Amino acid sequence: MRVLVTGANGFIGKNLLVHLAERKDIEVVRFTREHSASELPTILEGVQFVFHLAGINRPQDPADFTTGNGGLSQQLADAMLATGCKAPVVYTSSIQAELANPYGVSKRAAEDALLALREHDVPVSVFRLPNVFGKWAKPNYNSAVATFCHNIVNDLPIQINDPAAVINLVYVDDVIEHFLGLLDGERMRQAYETVQPVYQITVGELAEQLYRFRDSRQNLVTERVGTGLVRALYSTYLSYVPKEHFSYELPKHGDPRGVFVEMLKTPDAGQFSYFTAHPGITRGGHYHHTKTEKFLVIKGKASFKFRHMHTGEFYELETTGENPEIVETMPGWTHDITNIGDDEMIVMLWANEIFDREKPDTYACPLTPVAQ
Repeated sequence: MRVLVTGANGFIGKNLLVHLAERKDIEVVRFTREHSASELPTILEGVQFVFHLAGINRPQDPADFTTGNGGLSQQLADAMLATGCKAPVVYTSSIQAELANPYGVSKRAAEDALLALREHDVPVSVFRLPNVFGKWAKPNYNSAVATFCHNIVNDLPIQINDPAAVINLVYVDDVIEHFLGLLDGERMRQAYETVQPVYQITVGELAEQLYRFRDSRQNLVTERVGTGLVRALYSTYLSYVPKEHFSYELPKHGDPRGVFVEMLKTPDAGQFSYFTAHPGITRGGHYHHTKTEKFLVIKGKASFKFRHMHTGEFYELETTGENPEIVETMPGWTHDITNIGDDEMIVMLWANEIFDREKPDTYACPLTPVAQ
């Protein structure tokens, strides 16, 4: 399929092009500001689908709203009629098309020019999008999310006029998913399309969330980044991190036994860390009333010993890095781990709660003498 993308160098265009490039059945034709409208009839040759993303939203001269939105869309519609192109059209409009400001009026004029093609059996779908956010949006332009991400990542101040102001957001990946659904015929083509979900957040809440992302590299506490708005915002925030800061160091605590490094903490699902132990070294020798842990030896050979604090029952098992096996500690059993191999042992550790020095729920009770 030959697909035309206007505004291919824009924020949404860049994201769409990457998705289209992942497919072997798509040939992309681009229309950018380097082209003129007079080239449209030639560019439309053989085109089977049109994503019309080009537009003007922050011109030096307000008159450019008219030429860059309504004017260009009318020229595209005229070119399609002149060439007999019946390719379905997807147009990115704005929720401001409902308003009487110059930008809104120009976007509504663009909608009208394209929707008129439906009378000539050309399917047209208009997306009146709220604020779109995601990777590659231009900061200090027309996106608060992009501007806040860029500034916070680079330790620059942000300006908030009204922290309580509510903004409606859609994530660029959700927009692209809807676009591709129309391209593949998986969605019924309507004159006006919507993208779901639409997220609502105040400007103040947005800033606070992004600052928590920034601080997580210091306090190691990650946000709940697996679903919804926080997931999308976290991905967007990271996309503004300069390559010089792709990595960051962690505190390392060492003693004659080996090292201990905390990697990641969660608000309500525990923390991850790892430790090492030299041959013959024993770590642990304590019990918990409620805390639980999971150990995974990823290098070396370990002996785990357990003793029930009430019955005195004893249990021992061995694991190696060659055979991935989780060893779980049980409340009320004192436990330790000994490196019984000839090389350094490396062990990953998950605890179900963040270590609290004021209430550690960790009580010393060695099973065997601890090596010094």
